[in-house]
Amino acid sequence: MAVSVQAASPVWESVLEQTKSAQDKNRDPLLWAVHLSSSLNSAGISLPSIDLAHLLVSHICWDNHVPITWKFLEKALTVKFVPSVLVLALLSTRVFPNRKFHPAAYRLYMELLRRHAFSLKCQINGPNYQKIMKSVGDVLHLSQIFGVKVSEPGLLLVEFVFSIVWQLLDASLDDEGLLELTPEKRSIWPTVTQDMEIDSVDNFNEKRSEHHDVLCKGNTTMAIEIIGEFLQNKVTSRILFLARRNMPSHWGTFIQQLRVLAAKSVALRNAKHITPEALLNLTSDMHKVVSRKCKTISQQEFNAVIGSGSLTTSSGQCHGTSPSAHWLPIDLFLEDAMDGSQVAATGAVESLTGLVKALQAVNGTTWHDTFLGLWIAALRLVQRERDISEGPVPRLDTCLCMLLSITPLVVANIVEEEESELIDGSDCSPTNQIKEKQATGRCRQDLISSLQMLGDYEALLTPPQPVRSVANQAAAKAIMFVSGLTVGNGYYECMSINDMPMNCSGNMRHLIVEACISRNLLDTSAYVWPGYVNARANIPRNVPVQVTGWSSLMKGSPLTPTLINALIATPASSLAEIEKIYEIATKGSDDEKISAASILCGASLVRGWNIQVPLLAGTLMPLCEVFGSTSPNVSWTLPTGEELTSHAVFSNAFTLLLRLWRFNHPPFENAMGDATPVGSQLTPEYLLLVRNSKLSDFGKSPKDHMKLKRMSKNLNISLELLFMDSFPKLKSWYRQHQECIASTLSGLVQGTTVHQIVDALLNMMFRKISRGGQSLTSTTSGSSNSPASGAEDVSMRLKVPAWDILEGAPYVLDAALTACAHGRLLPRDLATGLKDLADLLPATLATIVSYLSAEVTRGIWKPVFMNGTDWPSPSANLFMVEQQIKKIIAATGVDVPSLAIGGSSPAMLPLPLAALVSLTITYKLDKASERFIVLIGPALSSLAESCPWPCMPIIASLWAQKVKRWSDFLVFSASRTVFHHNIDAVVQLLRSCFTLIPGLSPSTIYSNGGVGALLGHGFGSHFSGGMSAVAPGILYLRVHRSVRNIMFMTEEIVSLLMSSVRDIANSGLFRENLEKLKKAKFGLRYRQVSLGAATTRVRLAASLGASLVWLSGGLSLVQLLIQETLPSWFLSAHNPDQDGGEPGGLVAMLSGYALAYFVVLCGTLVWGVDSSSPTSKRRPKVLGAHLEFLASAIDGKISLGCEHATWHAYVTGFVSLMVGCTKKWVLDVNVDVLRRLSNGLRQWNEEELAIALLGLGGTEATASAAELIIEIGP
Repeated sequence: MAVSVQAASPVWESVLEQTKSAQDKNRDPLLWAVHLSSSLNSAGISLPSIDLAHLLVSHICWDNHVPITWKFLEKALTVKFVPSVLVLALLSTRVFPNRKFHPAAYRLYMELLRRHAFSLKCQINGPNYQKIMKSVGDVLHLSQIFGVKVSEPGLLLVEFVFSIVWQLLDASLDDEGLLELTPEKRSIWPTVTQDMEIDSVDNFNEKRSEHHDVLCKGNTTMAIEIIGEFLQNKVTSRILFLARRNMPSHWGTFIQQLRVLAAKSVALRNAKHITPEALLNLTSDMHKVVSRKCKTISQQEFNAVIGSGSLTTSSGQCHGTSPSAHWLPIDLFLEDAMDGSQVAATGAVESLTGLVKALQAVNGTTWHDTFLGLWIAALRLVQRERDISEGPVPRLDTCLCMLLSITPLVVANIVEEEESELIDGSDCSPTNQIKEKQATGRCRQDLISSLQMLGDYEALLTPPQPVRSVANQAAAKAIMFVSGLTVGNGYYECMSINDMPMNCSGNMRHLIVEACISRNLLDTSAYVWPGYVNARANIPRNVPVQVTGWSSLMKGSPLTPTLINALIATPASSLAEIEKIYEIATKGSDDEKISAASILCGASLVRGWNIQVPLLAGTLMPLCEVFGSTSPNVSWTLPTGEELTSHAVFSNAFTLLLRLWRFNHPPFENAMGDATPVGSQLTPEYLLLVRNSKLSDFGKSPKDHMKLKRMSKNLNISLELLFMDSFPKLKSWYRQHQECIASTLSGLVQGTTVHQIVDALLNMMFRKISRGGQSLTSTTSGSSNSPASGAEDVSMRLKVPAWDILEGAPYVLDAALTACAHGRLLPRDLATGLKDLADLLPATLATIVSYLSAEVTRGIWKPVFMNGTDWPSPSANLFMVEQQIKKIIAATGVDVPSLAIGGSSPAMLPLPLAALVSLTITYKLDKASERFIVLIGPALSSLAESCPWPCMPIIASLWAQKVKRWSDFLVFSASRTVFHHNIDAVVQLLRSCFTLIPGLSPSTIYSNGGVGALLGHGFGSHFSGGMSAVAPGILYLRVHRSVRNIMFMTEEIVSLLMSSVRDIANSGLFRENLEKLKKAKFGLRYRQVSLGAATTRVRLAASLGASLVWLSGGLSLVQLLIQETLPSWFLSAHNPDQDGGEPGGLVAMLSGYALAYFVVLCGTLVWGVDSSSPTSKRRPKVLGAHLEFLASAIDGKISLGCEHATWHAYVTGFVSLMVGCTKKWVLDVNVDVLRRLSNGLRQWNEEELAIALLGLGGTEATASAAELIIEIGP
C-alpha cells in the first residue's frame, strides 16, 4: 500500500524525503514531527493517517532499521500521527518472522506493545476508527484466520488483541523449540523464523555472537511476561474473554499451546515477574472479569447476596429450609408424573432431563450436588409410598420405576451429552487427541461421588418391604464380588433368604447402583467403594450349577414352559435382557413370538422397563396391525394355564398402546385447561412423526454413539420411517373413533359384514333377550331380528379379526344404551352384557370408555336414579364420603361454603356414566382384572370430575362399598372434584402451598417448611381413628388437571409470590436479627448472611411458583406469564404500605429478585437452557419481546407503576441470571435490543452487567461489548 501511495502522490514522496533527510542528520524526533505536521497540514492530510503508518513501517523494515527511525516512529505514535493498532499490526507481520535476525527490532516492538497496546480508548474515540480497524483486519488477514465475516470495528479490535497475544505465544514456543509439542505442531501466524540474508552490514552490530543469543533469550522471557500482562490487564483481559466466548475453537487451541508453554518453557520458569502457575491461573480466572460492582449500601448488601453475575450464591443453610429444598421442582415433577390421569406429549425421561439441566444451571450447582439432589428426590418419592393407602393401582411399583429406571436414564442422558461434546470437540482438532474410550467427563465422576455420598442418607435408603429381598440380593452380589467368588446372575434370581451371606442387608443404594451398572453408567468397581458392603461375610459355597431365569435366556436356553413362566413373573435386570426377548418377539417362531410378547407385558413392564418413547409406539402398532387382522382360529396355552389367541395378543398390545398415550379419550379431557376441545395432540400420526424425527438423524452424532454404547448388541433398531398408511386397519379404526366422538352414529347398512358382526355381538351379550325374540338393533340399524341359531352359531360368527369387532362395537354400544334408556334392557343386563363384550375382546374396553364418555359430554341422556333396584345405590356410605371430603379439604386450609349433596334427594348419574361405573364394579379384584381396571379407571375418574356435583362422590361411594380397603383412596379422589367446580377453592389451595413452603405456617405439623411440609407423606389412615391430613402440595398436584380455566393462575401465583416475599421480609425472627446485626462490629457482613437466609426462602417460594405454573399449563401458560401477566404487573400501581413504609427498601428489592428468579426458572423449564429442546424454537419471539419491554421501560418510553427498587432488582436480577445461567438465551435476542438494554444498565451504573450481556450476544454484540470495555477502562 505504501509503495502505491508514494508512487501516486507527491505528498508522500515529500514526506519520505523529509524523513530520510532527518534520519541522515540524526535530527531530534520532536523537530521532525513538527516539520512533518506542517507538511501534512499543508497537504490537507487528516491525522492519524493510515498511509503514514504504512510508509513509516515500510521505511524501517528493513533497509532503515536504525535507532533514529524507531524514534521517529515512536514520536509519531505519541503525537497520534499514526494509529497505534495499525502500526502494531504492520510491525507484527514483519518483526515476528525476522525476530531472530533482528532481535533488537523484536525488543523495540515489544516495548511499543507495552506503551501503546493497552491504550485503546483513543482508538475507538478517534477519527477514521472504522477505516483504521478495517485496515488492521486486512493487514493481519483476521477474517480468514478466525472465519468471521462480520467487519464491525469492535469485533476486529477483539481479534487484533487476541492475534497479538497468540503471536507472542507462538513465537515464544518456537524460540524454545516447543512448537512441535503442541497438538497442531505449527503456528497459524507468520511467526516462524524465515531464512533470509541480512543486507546491512551493521544493524545495531547484530552479529551471531554471545550478545545476540542473550538478547534473543531475553526477548523470549519478555514476550512471555507481556502475555501475562495482556491476561492481567483489566481491559485486555476482558477483551480476551470475549474472544474466548465467541471463538471457542481458536481459544481452545490457544489454551493448549499455553499449557505446553507452562509445562515446558525454561524461560517461563526462570522469569522473575511471572510463574507457570500464575500464567495458567490468569486464564482459568477469566470468567471473573465481568463481576459486578456495588454502588450503594443497600444495593451492595443485595448484590453481595445474589453474587457475581448470578442469583445463585445464597444457598446456605437457614432455619426452616434445607439444601434438599433447592430441588423442590424435581419432587413436584415426580409426584405429578405419578398422577397418571393424563399423558404428556414428552416422555418422562426427556422432561426430567430438561428439568435437571435447568435447575443445575439456575442454581449454579455442581453436577455432584445436582445428581445427589435428584437421587434424594426420587428416594423421597419412594418413601412417601411406604404406608400409602391402597388403591386400584399399586403406586409403589411406579415409584420404583421412577427411581430405578427413569432417573438412571436421565443421568445417562446428561453424562452422554457431556462426553459426546468431548468427542465432538476432539473431532474438530486436526490431531483428534481425545479418543472415545477416553472421553470420561466430569459428569460421570460427579455421578460416582454423588452415589458414594448417598450412603450417608440412611433414613431414605431403607427399602420398602416388597423389594427388601431384591435389595439383599444386590448386596449379596457385591459381597461375593469383593470376596472373589464368581457367580452368574442366575444364582441371585433363585437365591432364598437362607442362601444369603450373613450381614448382607441391602438398601436402596444397592438397587440404584445395579440400575446404573445395567446402563453402563458404572462398572463393578462400585462394589469396592468404602462402606458399600461388608468386606467379609460368610459366603455360601454350595452355589448351584444350573439356574433358571433371565440369565438362562441370555445364555441361549430355549423358551420352555418353565422358563416362560419364570420370565413373566420376574422383572428383567438389564436393558440387554429386554432387547433379547424383543428380538425373539420380532424374529422367532409363531409360538416364540406369542410367549415373548407375554413376557414383555409381564413383570418387566411393571418394574421399570415401560418407558414412554415413541419408539415403543412404532413397535406396538405393527403388532396391533398384524394380530388384529388375524382370525382367532389357533390358540396357545401358556404354562400359567391361560389360553392365548390372536385376540388376546392384539388386546395386550392395543390396550398398552392406549394406556400409554390415551388418544382414544374423548374431548372433555382436553377441554380442561388451555387446550382446545378438538382432541388430543397425542394422535397416532403425531407419535409416528415424533418417532421418525428421532430416528431420522440417529447414529450420526457423538451423543448417539455414546447412547449406543449402553445398548445391547442384540438390538437392531429399524431406521425405516413409519406412517399411518402403513397401518390401514389402525388408521381406519382411529378415523371411526374420531367420528363417533364428534357426532352420533349413522345407521348400519343391513346385510353388510359389520351388521352381521353387530347382530352376533348383541346376541352374545344379551342371550336372554335374544331368546325372547326382542331386537336391540332396530333403533340403530333398522334390521329385523332373526331367531338366534344357538350359542355355537354366534361363537362361530365371532371368529373374526379383532379390527372387525372393534368396527362394530360402537353400534353395539349405541343399541344397548338406547334399549336401556327405553326400558327394553335392564341396567343389570346392560352391565353384564358390556362385561361379556370386554371378555370376548378386552380391546373393546377402549371403545366402551370412549363411546360412553363421549355420550356423557353430549348431554342427551337423561340421568338415572341410583336407587339400589335398577342401579346400584351409594346411600350406605355417601354421607360418610361427604364428611371425609370436607375434612380433607379443611385440613389443607381451604374453606368451601357448601358441599351439600342434596339432603334426601336420590343420587343420580347420567345414563352412560352409570353404565360405565356399573361395568367396573362387575369385575373381580384379581390379577387378571387389574389391567382392565387400570385402563378404565383414569377415564372414569376424569369423566366423573367433569360431571356436576355429586357424581364423583357417588362413584367413590359405590366403589368403597365394593372394596373397603380402597375407601381412603376413593374419598381422596372424590375430594379433587371440589376444585373442578370451585375456582376459589383452587386459589385457597395455592395460598396454603405458598404459606407452607417458606416455613411460615403456625401449624406444628408443617413448622419446618420445605419439601416435607408441602408434600408430606402421601395420604392415608396413618393416624388411629380416621383419615390423616393430606399435604396441600399433594392435593394440588392431583387437582390442577381438573381446573377448567387455568389462565387466571399466573396472576394468582404472582400475587401469592409477592405476598410470600412480604411475609418472609417482615417475619419477626428476620427483622429482629437484622436490627441487631446493624449495630454489630461486622454488621455488613453478618447482615448479608441474614439477607442471604431471607433470599434462600424467597428463592424457594419462587421455585414453587415456577414449578406450579409449568406443571399446570406448560409452555402456553409460561408464555402467557411472560408476555401478558408480568408486564401488566409492572405497569400497575401497587400499595406502598405493602413494603412496610420503606420506599426502596428490603421488600421492594426482594420482590424484584423473586420475580427475576421465578421468570427465568419458568423459562428454563419450558425452553431449556440451550437449544436442544423442540420448544426452544418458541423462545426467541417471547424472550425478545420481554427484553424489548425492559429496554423500553429503562429508556422511559413506558411508565411503570411498581417501585423503582423492585424494577431495578428485577432487571438486574433477570439479566444476571441470563448472563450467568442461560447464556445461549442471549443469542436469541436482537442485537439492537441488547444494545439498548446495555445502555440502560450503564445509566444505572451497572457497566459490568452491560458488558457481560453484550459479550454473549454473538459477533455483532461482541463488537459493542469490546468498545464498552474500552470506554469504561480499568
